[in-house]
Amino acid sequence: MRKLFAIFTVFCFFWTTGINAEDEKPEEEKKDDQIIIGSTNPFTGPAAAYSTISNSILAYFNKVNDAGGIEGREINFISLDDGYSPPKTQEQFRNLVENEKILFIFQSFGTPTNSAVHRYINKAKIPHLFVASADSKWDNPRRFPWTMGWQPNYHSEGVIFAKYILKNHPDGKIAILYQNDDYGKQYLAGFKQELGEKFERMVLAEESYETDDFSVDTQVSKLKETGANILFNTAIPQFAIQAIKKIHELEWKPVHLLTAAASSIETVLKPAGFDLSQGIITTRYLLDPDDPKHEAKEGIIQFKAFMERYYPEGDRKSIFNLYGYAVAQTMVHVLENCKNDLSRENLMKQAASISKLEVFGLIPGITISTSPTDFRPIESMEMIQFSGEGYQTVGNEPIKGGNDLMN
Repeated sequence: MRKLFAIFTVFCFFWTTGINAEDEKPEEEKKDDQIIIGSTNPFTGPAAAYSTISNSILAYFNKVNDAGGIEGREINFISLDDGYSPPKTQEQFRNLVENEKILFIFQSFGTPTNSAVHRYINKAKIPHLFVASADSKWDNPRRFPWTMGWQPNYHSEGVIFAKYILKNHPDGKIAILYQNDDYGKQYLAGFKQELGEKFERMVLAEESYETDDFSVDTQVSKLKETGANILFNTAIPQFAIQAIKKIHELEWKPVHLLTAAASSIETVLKPAGFDLSQGIITTRYLLDPDDPKHEAKEGIIQFKAFMERYYPEGDRKSIFNLYGYAVAQTMVHVLENCKNDLSRENLMKQAASISKLEVFGLIPGITISTSPTDFRPIESMEMIQFSGEGYQTVGNEPIKGGNDLMN
């Protein structure tokens, strides 16, 4: 009777207090013949065009599996649809962790979606690697030691633009157009950091806009009136198009610096008008598979051969597919360096120990490096200028960004 009472008491304790799943470290899946990797991507919804990244990653892992996998283990890549909805991302992450028993998360897409699971995945101590977002928050190993980005972040790009100005236009008078949220302010923070004490002298005005504004015509007009001869434009595509058109209408001819997020020829420059976009300067870190000048580059040759065999239905001219191809190579490098120790701790150790890795698809001269205190795999970008109907390289070598001093 006493034994039954003791068992009943223990049962009642756990039933009434409960167990918080977030306070427990989920068990790692033990399958000797597989490496189970999870991801979330927008296969449906407003960002569905990006889902091809996941498809190209899967195709690359199939290539690796055909060659024998990683130390004889097959990569099992499970990418679930979250529709670019943060609540859905939370649901799918729990599904991947608790039901699919993934070893780690790789290349989950989007800033708001990953932000929704940032604390959860770090509390669970599960690697959250090479996040598909350029937000600076993924470079914070002190507070979030299990999350790492991959592409150059907004802060670093802001630093790169400032370095370009200091070298090429040291006496320039700068006007800034930025989005009034974390996205725009990260560019601005990097830009200010690099200009330092020169910021007050060189920057004549800053104008912000809200994402629900009808247009940025008023802001651009105000900036033109300052007499600035350089415009640092961090607007997203729809407002970048408006700014390009308004600059032409005002007959303003500044050195127009446009961030990479709004530099697409097809979605920004073409709708704005090629004649109006001449001379715009931006950045890139990936080769352009749709640029005839890059056809002879080894990275593009290898990429197109890969696409023909492993993703023949995919678009060989898509920068998204090239992105997936390049980031998958990075992930395979980390897995190979883990050897036979595929613990989550060793996975993070190897991810934070990359030294000047070259992967097919990156601009020649741009390499990947990390350390326990630096979770920014790619820090450099190449400056390019729009001429005719394409971009031309500006300068002799890529420019390296800087660290966010707030992290």
